[in-house]
Amino acid sequence: MSFDVLQDKIRAMKNPTVAGLDARIEYVPEHIRRAAFEERGPGLEGAVEAIWQFNRGLIDALCDIVPAVKPQAAYYENLGWRGMEMLERTIRYAKERGLFVIADIKRGDIGSTAAAYAEGWLSGAKIEGQVCKSFDADCVTLNGYMGSDSIKPFLEAAKGEDKCVFVLVKTSNPGSGELQDIVAGDRLVYQVMGDLNERIAAGTEGKYGYTMAGAVTGATYPDDIKQLRKRLEHTFFLVPGYGAQGGTAADVANAFDRYGHGAIVNSSRGIMCAWQKTGGDGHDFARAARDAAIAMKEDIGQFVTVL
Repeated sequence: MSFDVLQDKIRAMKNPTVAGLDARIEYVPEHIRRAAFEERGPGLEGAVEAIWQFNRGLIDALCDIVPAVKPQAAYYENLGWRGMEMLERTIRYAKERGLFVIADIKRGDIGSTAAAYAEGWLSGAKIEGQVCKSFDADCVTLNGYMGSDSIKPFLEAAKGEDKCVFVLVKTSNPGSGELQDIVAGDRLVYQVMGDLNERIAAGTEGKYGYTMAGAVTGATYPDDIKQLRKRLEHTFFLVPGYGAQGGTAADVANAFDRYGHGAIVNSSRGIMCAWQKTGGDGHDFARAARDAAIAMKEDIGQFVTVL
């Protein structure tokens, strides 16, 4: 199963972290923006070119440090079809450089619509007897709060591709408790979601014991993560909220099992925008990102030992 692939990469690098590729044009150093705008104009085409050059530089700088990257689709969709084409290019290049790619799309729909999303992001579309792949990510994020029929089509698409999904369970945003912490019988809503997610994917466990359906569990709620880790023994966790949102290395340690397995921690701005804190002009963006990724690895390594 695909989480075996991710866990193998994490073990090889002794680094359970993923770098977000969520670049807005203002995150891109000025010299890259200027060159792109001179070539393509100061509009959508120029912005797409600038972010592509930035992404490629980040991938080159990080591919031997982090096991995975996580592009957030919103930062590409806001640039229209040009941005989505660049996202496809970014995913392809990251995979060529040996990175596991989590497409952060948070789709949540049912039936044939969910199946179509799954084809686009995971398995490919069937056209005239052949399978045509577009984004071809290794994993996607989903909003499963419409129920099991918003998750199952993605699992079906992922099975034949040795891929996987992360489903929102307990998210890191401040307003998550407005719904997710409501009492539902003898459980809270997010616990119901976690239980449902693990039940749907039962029987797909890989060699590390994790199913194809992982869970998004925010670092900003460490006690909840700790309880979920005990509750969901067969669920791999994606942990946002470290760094900029306030989650610490001690907080995220609750997401891992006793072997340091079963979770991966995300940082986006902390790595992408590290160059903004060096006092330079952005020519050092790749080195700054690399240094930030190493610092994150070492920080988490104080609390988590990957065996």
